This record gives sequence, C-alpha cells and structure tokens, in this order.
Amino acid sequence: MSKVGVIMGSKSDLPVMQEAIDILEGFDIEVEVDIVSAHRTPEKLFDYSKNAHSRGIQVIVAGAGGAAHLPGMVASLSPLPVIGVPVKSSNSIDGWDSVLSILQMPGGVPVATVALNGAKNAGILAAQIIGSSDKCVLDKIIAYKEGLKMKVYEAAKDLK
Repeated sequence: MSKVGVIMGSKSDLPVMQEAIDILEGFDIEVEVDIVSAHRTPEKLFDYSKNAHSRGIQVIVAGAGGAAHLPGMVASLSPLPVIGVPVKSSNSIDGWDSVLSILQMPGGVPVATVALNGAKNAGILAAQIIGSSDKCVLDKIIAYKEGLKMKVYEAAKDLK
C-alpha cells in the first residue's frame, strides 16, 4: 500500500495540514502523521528524514510556519520527494516568511511548494506522484478531477 508522511512543526499546524490528510485518505493512501520540529527536535528531524523511506513512505508533505525550515531540512536529508506547505502561523509575517523559506531552496535540494495554507493541493500532488506508478491511485485521481470538472458544469448550469 502507498504511504505518505505528513509532518508539521507544531500541533498548531494541524488544522491546515488536516486537509492533506483528508485528501490522501480519500484516495485510500495510508498516511503517517507526526510533529517534527526543525528547531525544537532536530534529532527527531534527522531520524525521520533519513529513515522515512525504510518505513515505506514514498512522499513527505511537510508543513511549517514562520521561518519554515522543516521542509527544506527534510529535503536535505531524505531521498524522497518533499512537498512543502507554508503555514500562516501566529508568529508569521503575513505568511510570506514561510512561503519564501520553503520556495527559495538552493540548487540540489528541491522542495515542491504549494500555496500558503495549501495542504489540500499538497495532498493531491503527493497522490499524483504515487499515481505515476500506482494505477489504482491514478484511477482515483482521474475520477477526482472528473468530479471537479462536473462541479464547474453544474455551477454554470445553475446560472442559467
């Protein structure tokens, strides 16, 4: 079974990150959820990042606010694709500090970055990565996107 790690810097990030968890579970992808603070638990960050792939995780979705070092540090240590979710937190400067901290990674350490508080899209992107080699997940993504299209057609029909 496919598995995605969803991690965040603190429990206060969970309301945002829950959207990634929900979308992944909707695609029947197993989700491992944890709190891994880049600043308060660096040993845990190193262990998680270096060993996630040996636990069967295929993609890591990492959410962080403020300085938002978590996604980049995980990407520097893990061979897995990492999707960063900038979180607008209480100590954030309108979220831009989080966005830029995740977006502006140096060459050689890529982090896919979604919009501020964009955990839903991070979950969809993680599923699409898994779907590139798992036909069952791919079929669910195709159906999901067809459902999005139908919602637009229905909304347009309601206008007439």
